[in-house]
Amino acid sequence: MRLRRSVLYMPGSNQRALDKARTLPADTLILDLEDAVAAEEKELARAQVCRAVAGRGYGDREVVIRVNAPQTPWGDADLRAAIAARPDAILMPKVFSPAVLESIADHLEALEAPDGIDVWAMIETPAAILNIAAIARARRDRRTRLSCFVLGTNDLAKDTWAQIVPGRAPMLPWIMMVLAAARAEGLTILDGVWNDIADVEGCRAECRQARDLGFDGKTLIHPSQIEPANSSFAPTAEEVRRARLVIAAFARPENARRAAIRVEDRMVERQHLGMATRAVLWSEAIASRDGL
Repeated sequence: MRLRRSVLYMPGSNQRALDKARTLPADTLILDLEDAVAAEEKELARAQVCRAVAGRGYGDREVVIRVNAPQTPWGDADLRAAIAARPDAILMPKVFSPAVLESIADHLEALEAPDGIDVWAMIETPAAILNIAAIARARRDRRTRLSCFVLGTNDLAKDTWAQIVPGRAPMLPWIMMVLAAARAEGLTILDGVWNDIADVEGCRAECRQARDLGFDGKTLIHPSQIEPANSSFAPTAEEVRRARLVIAAFARPENARRAAIRVEDRMVERQHLGMATRAVLWSEAIASRDGL
């Protein structure tokens, strides 16, 4: 099970940040060439990020490069350099239709990109929300390499005029549309960022909301947000205890053909067995990742 509880953006133009990322307990690093980098620093960022990724100095952390969009002055060079560096994935901004992914697939084929590089898609525009089911279905075409959606709530707010407020009520319909589309096609899905670096408890609350909504993890903009994300996107000790009881109960010979059984004070069905198994595997993966 690949953990993506904490997915930290690091600005590619900041060499100190790229070096510091080697020691941070984030599950995934997104080394950014796009929004976090000023125009005059794009080429510097590209060189620094691709050198860092090619050097394989980030241990077992998943490493992703966010490139600039192909239609920008930096997009083509970003894509070529990222492929040569061989990250785990390339994050494409402004994916608003399946055609964008098909075009990227053509570029990857033309550049003979290694098979191990996935494509992640930023979902950050009103058009992407309206086209989200079709975008998710692009996963069925293996050429697209699509494996993950990353929600861009700041860009959505900018383009829709929706307010970013605690609880995110204005955005919840869009958020759940994207999440449902991702799950329908077996995609990983990551929540957008929490902007207030000083408000760690606010970040924790939004991480917990994201976990309750069904996200795999949350994108972050500061190392102080890693712990809230890691702790929030984890089953509690009580959830793991109950999950093990459900697994043990269905494993008994007398329950082999039963669709529903009682475990402690609850009736559980076979579908809950799958959920319980996932919770235990999730817990074990976290214990292994965190060295517990």
